[in-house]
Amino acid sequence: MIVKNATFIQSVTDWHKCPEGNLPEYAFIGRSNVGKSSLINMLVNNKSLAKTSSKPGKTQTINHFLINKNWYLVDLPGYGYASISKAMRAKWQKMINDYFRLRENLQVVFVLIDSRLEPQKIDLEFIENLGEMQIPFALIFTKADKLSANKVQGNVQRFKNKLYENWEELPYIMVSSAENGLGKDKILDFIEQLNLQYQENTNNQNTSV
Repeated sequence: MIVKNATFIQSVTDWHKCPEGNLPEYAFIGRSNVGKSSLINMLVNNKSLAKTSSKPGKTQTINHFLINKNWYLVDLPGYGYASISKAMRAKWQKMINDYFRLRENLQVVFVLIDSRLEPQKIDLEFIENLGEMQIPFALIFTKADKLSANKVQGNVQRFKNKLYENWEELPYIMVSSAENGLGKDKILDFIEQLNLQYQENTNNQNTSV
């Protein structure tokens, strides 16, 4: 897939206020400082579309971007912020969980994992929560340019091993770098494949009516 245009649509704090759910939608989320905004900007060829910041917690809303006029990319607040209050953390969690459970056109949640780190409890718990809600997800390991390829693969394998403790089947897994574009084509091709499936299912529903 080639991204020809990417347009910011809106930021909301309630899933009810999201755009009309008539296009396939893909959400991106990760732990604080995982490089989410940089990855999004790399995917859409726009260095300033998603706001990057060295200060954790920059994203505080559900942010919709219309890509190629036929699918939505959604930038969600991260998880694991130690610096925010319990009340704010609970508010964000409810907002995100409501979005996950009730947004019917959501196709996949991309969970971003820092490839430089050993498996983190907070990431594993977040993934377990998605599983309990039966939300489709894929994993993107970020910042792969910061380590050697062997070390990245080693950390990815350790994460897989932890998942195998509770999961019989692993999600789709990709490795990326916002610095050198690693993983860009693989992520966009994955989305394009799901877009085709979405369109086929929509056509079938319309035919059967």
